[in-house]
Amino acid sequence: MIFYLYFTSLCLGIVADAPQLDQTLDAKWHQWKSQHRKTYGGDEEIWRKDRWDKNLRMIEMHNREYNAGKHSFQLEMNKFGALTNEEFRQMMNGFRQNRFQKKTKGTLFHEPLLEQIPKSLDWRDEGYVSAVKDQGQCGSCWAFSTTGSLEGQWFHKTGKLVSLSEQNLVDCSWDAINHGCDGGLMDNAFQYVKKNGGIDTEESYPYEGKDGYGRYQSEHSGANVTGYVDIPHEQESALTKAVATVGPVSVAVDAGHPSFQFYQSGVYYEPECSSQQLDHGVLVVGYGVDTESGEKYWIVKNSWGEAWGKSGYSE
Repeated sequence: MIFYLYFTSLCLGIVADAPQLDQTLDAKWHQWKSQHRKTYGGDEEIWRKDRWDKNLRMIEMHNREYNAGKHSFQLEMNKFGALTNEEFRQMMNGFRQNRFQKKTKGTLFHEPLLEQIPKSLDWRDEGYVSAVKDQGQCGSCWAFSTTGSLEGQWFHKTGKLVSLSEQNLVDCSWDAINHGCDGGLMDNAFQYVKKNGGIDTEESYPYEGKDGYGRYQSEHSGANVTGYVDIPHEQESALTKAVATVGPVSVAVDAGHPSFQFYQSGVYYEPECSSQQLDHGVLVVGYGVDTESGEKYWIVKNSWGEAWGKSGYSE
């Protein structure tokens, strides 16, 4: 049984005067381009470097404030450094709640009233979670959130962790009102797998990061869906119990802020986050309590590669 929630993360705004950058800025710029294999020509080189400069100043100011105790998390320059925040959101955040309506809805999750749950939990320790993946320059986060939830439930049922094919969903779930790299919804993807009778393995149907033609082959199916359940909007107690009693859960968050674009580590908190304008599908794989601050947090698996955040995760 798949559990799913429209859920918003909490966030922290960044407003600061830009500090003077040091004299090694050009060297850092060229090092960043080399590290991330970026090449620009002519006017674009000038424009991208200017955007990268502004992002770097924002990151450095935030981290100085973090060291002064003003923030609970740190930022770092990453592969998104030369993008505007608008470009970043359009490219990476493919959860389209307002644009693509759910074709069907799961039944609502009912909290187990007498269930005792642990104070902290990490399903990675129990073998429920596959390695961090990278969606590339494709708005397919919804597909990665879907496979992550399915992989956990399949492990729960069979004891075998099978990496499932996001490309299968990108290419084949258009009839379920998903739009490949242009976005989609996890509920619609679950419905596609249920109707289709399965989803192929990652090995048999590898990820390409672009829209393609459907080529599902039932003999390579790695899992199936018999049903899925929606967790009521913004009910974190229900989400906690679902994660604790069932396994990793697909959720949607507002991930469109620069603070999430450049998140590195720590407990993420952004007060400007929206509980309605959700734009990114991720996977909650556990929860915990920060030992220093006592703040509760979710352990979230992202699909932007291991170089983002805490080896691909946020708290």
